[in-house]
Amino acid sequence: MKDGGGLGGRASLLRIRALIRKETLQILRDPSSLAIAFLLPFVLLLIFGYGVSLDARHVPVAVVQDSRSPDSEGFMAGLRHSPWFSPTIYPDIHSAVEALKRQDVDGILWFRENFGREIHSSRNGPIHVVVDGVDDNTARLVEGYLTNVWQTWITLRNERGRESSVFPVTLEPRIWFNPDNRSRDFLVPGLIAVIMTLIGALLTALVVAREWERGTMESLFVTPASMGEILIGKFIPYFVLGMSGMALSVLMGHFLFGVPFRGSIFVLGLTSALFLSAALGMGLLISTVSKNQFVAGQIAIVSTFLPAFILSGFIFDVHSMPKMIRGITHIIPASYFVTILQTVFLAGDIPGVIVPNSLALALFSVFLFAVILRISRKRIG
Repeated sequence: MKDGGGLGGRASLLRIRALIRKETLQILRDPSSLAIAFLLPFVLLLIFGYGVSLDARHVPVAVVQDSRSPDSEGFMAGLRHSPWFSPTIYPDIHSAVEALKRQDVDGILWFRENFGREIHSSRNGPIHVVVDGVDDNTARLVEGYLTNVWQTWITLRNERGRESSVFPVTLEPRIWFNPDNRSRDFLVPGLIAVIMTLIGALLTALVVAREWERGTMESLFVTPASMGEILIGKFIPYFVLGMSGMALSVLMGHFLFGVPFRGSIFVLGLTSALFLSAALGMGLLISTVSKNQFVAGQIAIVSTFLPAFILSGFIFDVHSMPKMIRGITHIIPASYFVTILQTVFLAGDIPGVIVPNSLALALFSVFLFAVILRISRKRIG
């Protein structure tokens, strides 16, 4: 006699509950899962959070003054008080060039001998700036920061009523969402998305692959539990574990690295759940295709962490990439979550950004679990 619909549904819930309890006990007995969920994101956030920075602070620059004047000394005072530069005086341009070649300095600021006279005339004052183009990013930063110091010095001269060789235009830049212009505020939310991509995939890929190696997965297949119930029983404990790791990462980003949080906890939790579902689904798919822990771990790193790090927009601007590469970024779930986290942390709850990216993550989750069910059933049969 077959169970009725109510009894069948109750039996299914009991089986799922038993599977969840089994996975929970396995997590508590196996410290590797807890290490992946908590220790790994903690260590990676510390390393990347403090190690990865697009800011240039205390950049060593060489300063050459062919003849000192009150104007050049005034500019030098602004340079010394700038947090961006660490200036060193060189006696002549030749010694400064040699220092640049040895990479002792990243740039040269050269005041020609007629600077003090021509700064008061209609012609431009002869300041020469040389930057080391070997590191293009640092060269652009040095050039931009020197321009900023120059504009600040010109503004102070105008306020004091002195003549200036620049046009009578006052620039008042306004930086929205990151007024301190700290790259860490932009990078840490992206780091959380990239790290949780790896964590979510590893949690299910390695653990389930280990069960394949030990033969416990085959034992589950001879039970009355369906493949869908087995997947649910495995998904829920690791989902809770992954969300706990996500909470730890968010707390570290806000309190340890000082990244402002302007969105709502509800939106953050909902979008994190959607993203973690996709990440765990990727791990389950990897473990279904590869039943070896070592192979599953390598595939997880190559197929999740590296694409997320390079192609998610975390560091490199997606819009500046070739058209074909931009197309690839659309199939990387981390690219949507990076955008969501950077928006929620720095700008707040912006529906025009959060809603379409959340829908994309939901579609990824549904697609991945549909593929897992199809492949698993085929292999069981």
